[in-house]
Amino acid sequence: MNLKQISLIILIAIGFTACKPKDSFVIDGAFKNPGTEKKVFLFGMQGSTMVAMDSTNLSEKGEFKFIRKTPSVDFFRVSVGNHEFMLIAQNGDEIKLEADLADKTLAYKISGAHEVDKLSELNAIRNNFAKQAESLQAELENKVASQPQNRSAILEQLKPQYESYIKQLNASILKFAADNKGTLASFYAMNTLSPQDYEAELVKFSDEIKEEIKGNATVDTFVKQMAMLKTVQVGQPAPTFTINAADGKAVSLSDYKGKYVLLDFWASWCQPCRQENPNVVKVYNKYKDRSFDILGISLDTDKAAWLGAVKADGLAWTHVSELKDFNGSTVRKYQVQAIPSSFLIDPSGKIAAKNLRGDELDAFLAKTLR
Repeated sequence: MNLKQISLIILIAIGFTACKPKDSFVIDGAFKNPGTEKKVFLFGMQGSTMVAMDSTNLSEKGEFKFIRKTPSVDFFRVSVGNHEFMLIAQNGDEIKLEADLADKTLAYKISGAHEVDKLSELNAIRNNFAKQAESLQAELENKVASQPQNRSAILEQLKPQYESYIKQLNASILKFAADNKGTLASFYAMNTLSPQDYEAELVKFSDEIKEEIKGNATVDTFVKQMAMLKTVQVGQPAPTFTINAADGKAVSLSDYKGKYVLLDFWASWCQPCRQENPNVVKVYNKYKDRSFDILGISLDTDKAAWLGAVKADGLAWTHVSELKDFNGSTVRKYQVQAIPSSFLIDPSGKIAAKNLRGDELDAFLAKTLR
């Protein structure tokens, strides 16, 4: 090969490189077994909400393409029928997306850019768990089919294995996020964790990335939320409040100073709350004479339903409500996003523990109230 031929090859290579769209990104996709699905949608972030941005039709081979511009690296989602595939893209990326729409685990392959490669690593972790969960579900169904009368016992038998899978998955997600800080993939990974179970980890992660991933609307919203959540972490002074009881009497947190008080956020319409109430009643009866009390804070909007549930469940402690669902000022102060939610306040007015349930609450009080 002479010098002229080598120069020509270099020029051609440069030419191909120059043809890459630097002011937009490309998603080249292919779906196997699309069935009757023909339309594919591209969703993108608008503020902190994902909205439809574009759509196209699948070719006869199940292929499609999107070309879009984005101000900065951000989250996108490709949707077809009931299937959704998360992506991260920035201008200049050329992303390949492949999936089999007949795959029950909703697994998909992505490649072509740093962020999607990282997202692909995360998906591999989650897909492994999905396969384990699917296998366990099949085992459950087989056992129940042969012993339908023992369904509850079989569920209890397999529950520890499922919980072990969940624990392993969450540990892997935490490691992935720690190893890939500064990427949107790490941020996405952390947001797949339960906010109630991993609140402290999410708050810590927020502090670590608030400068590294600055300017992304979704991340900025998360950082603000975590900054507010930080004020109601264990060890922080409990936010003060005054709420009226059903009889109109004002009840304040300061009324309980000098004892342990459990702030129990619940509602009559919340089934998990109602299921937990017998445990709370048991703990109250056991420790009510040992400097322990409970203040029930209802998120009900229907006063009759609220008081009816108090009576039906035998909740003998003081109850208050702003009757404003999740929009009550106290609910917002305590950053309650889901119920049941609880805060154990110590005699000095600091948050001693959060979201203790059943035996956990009993054990904590047994150890603390000596």
